[in-house]
Amino acid sequence: MRNYFPISAAILTLLALPLAACQSNTEAGAATGAAGGALTGAVIGGPVGAVVGGVAGAAVGGALTAEESSRVRTYVVAQRRPTMRVAEEVAIGQPLPPRVRLYPVPQSVGLRNPYSYTIVNDQTVLVDPQTRTVVQVIE
Repeated sequence: MRNYFPISAAILTLLALPLAACQSNTEAGAATGAAGGALTGAVIGGPVGAVVGGVAGAAVGGALTAEESSRVRTYVVAQRRPTMRVAEEVAIGQPLPPRVRLYPVPQSVGLRNPYSYTIVNDQTVLVDPQTRTVVQVIE
């Protein structure tokens, strides 16, 4: 008999990440992401799904702490970059179009990971510079 647990866990993780990414409250961060991911995982995959979904949700929900978000916001406001208009929906976990210009967040801002940012449709967006994927919307 085959063991389908690793395949099921991988599929569940892929399903839980986009749903957990909808958690954009920076103050709640990893806790909110974990709760949302666990709930989604439980619905889709039962008890094992709850565990996998909770871990995935915590990873996605914890992009920045509240303090890091504040430092990024302060830095971005001082830079006065123009906003780009795009027709596509700007959502966490989705890549930005190639025409959107990204600006690096310098190390002096003090983030744990190297990110870029841009202003899209009047929203400050934190982006993974290698994949152009939206990591967080800074409010």
